[in-house]
Amino acid sequence: MTITYTSRVANVRFCGFSRLLFYWKGSIYKLVYKEMAGFALLYAFLSIMYRYALDGEYRRVFENIAIYCAKFTDLIPVSFILGFYVAIVVTRWWEQFVNIPWPDKIMQYVASNVHGTDERGRIIRRTLMRYCNTSAVMVYQAISMRVKKRFPTIDHLVEAGFLTENERKLMDDTPCPHGKWWFPCHWFSCLLSQAHAEGRIKDTYILKAIMDEMHLFRGNCGMLFSYDWVSVPLVYTQV
Repeated sequence: MTITYTSRVANVRFCGFSRLLFYWKGSIYKLVYKEMAGFALLYAFLSIMYRYALDGEYRRVFENIAIYCAKFTDLIPVSFILGFYVAIVVTRWWEQFVNIPWPDKIMQYVASNVHGTDERGRIIRRTLMRYCNTSAVMVYQAISMRVKKRFPTIDHLVEAGFLTENERKLMDDTPCPHGKWWFPCHWFSCLLSQAHAEGRIKDTYILKAIMDEMHLFRGNCGMLFSYDWVSVPLVYTQV
């Protein structure tokens, strides 16, 4: 989860921005302090062994090994690789934020263009938005640990009211190895077409506008799922 720190530098004061270098929560220090401690201990062990445990001949062997290894560090453009890697990571982070699916616009379309003051009309509008929220929650369930803890299984989605028992059974009966978050989007389209056939949507242009927003919503869900599914190549990360 992104740590918000902009409020700490919102007001101009002496060394206000420099103090960010020493914050622990969400810092680089908190991320790598274990690896750094291990590296420091290993370096101290090798340094003590070189200075106090090795004699002249073995020292020369150790120095030759160190010189031999140091030559290979010049062959790796570390600065270029690191800069390119950071650019990829930041771009992925921003694109994931941009692709967060917001149901607000679809909700406004549905509320204003799916007509009917009877119980049937109200249920249709609520069900359409429930499908949108269910699709988003299922994507978050796959990519977010906090949402996964809140909804560990599909049974918890039923308990929370995102799915009915019949819808849950339909999902269970349909094999899909790569996630079923798109099921509610399909149900949304079918129910919207049914509402149009019943005359609750007065114009086919409005029907298309709502479907376009649904396609955009589904595309955002798919992009988030894909970013989690296809990560930065492990080899590149290790390099």
